Amino acid sequence: MFGVLFFILVIIGFAWWKSRPIHPTPDLPVSDIETILNEEVHYFAKLSELDKSRFIEEVISFLKVTRIEGIGTEIDDTDKLLVAASAVIPIFGFPEWHYRNLTNVLIYKDHFNEDFQAEGRNRPYMGMVGSGYMNGKMLLSKTALREGFVNRTDKNNTAIHEFVHLLDKADGSIDGIPEILLAKQYSIPWIDLVHKKMQEIIDDDSDINPYAATDKTEFFAVVAEYFFERPDLLKIHHPQLYEMLGKIFRQEQLSADES
Repeated sequence: MFGVLFFILVIIGFAWWKSRPIHPTPDLPVSDIETILNEEVHYFAKLSELDKSRFIEEVISFLKVTRIEGIGTEIDDTDKLLVAASAVIPIFGFPEWHYRNLTNVLIYKDHFNEDFQAEGRNRPYMGMVGSGYMNGKMLLSKTALREGFVNRTDKNNTAIHEFVHLLDKADGSIDGIPEILLAKQYSIPWIDLVHKKMQEIIDDDSDINPYAATDKTEFFAVVAEYFFERPDLLKIHHPQLYEMLGKIFRQEQLSADES
């Protein structure tokens, strides 16, 4: 009898844990959300007032359905808003889009390993899209999350990188070919361009992060970071890639002198 009662209590406890509001939408007025995004997110600061309103709506919508939890570290409203902004930026050209393949974002203090441990040596990961029993979850380093927005001169943003992987995964596989976003007539030109640009990286004839040459999956995520972080440089150094990414994301980024 005791064993049955214990089992029932465990089930009830687990159900409560799953349903608890871990980090709900920041209890902030829209004006405060706008202030934080203006200060922290350069992409947002460049938008028109109308687009800023829509961006904030999408940020709040994302936070209402996505649990954000600090693992061994405290997170604040700014961290939550940075996660949400990272989610909205790649899909801003798709107003009806929702991340149906994401339920939780787990924030670690710093780098972590493949066993999701944030202590000790050999912790190479700053971000990861979960699979298997971790399906529906994203893991991010708080350090990397913040640095992705603090440094506005580089081409890197770990959180955007991981959300682009989620977009890639939405068609059933992470393969660097975002079929759900990419119009059919651009599929072959995209693949050809990917091969060309990866070869340039291998030949040490490119300013794209060498990690992009790992495979087509990482190439897509890395150049998406470049597109959203330094569109001015991408447009100058890789005009074909800039144009193709604009078609994929249905966005044309402002160059530095236009922002």
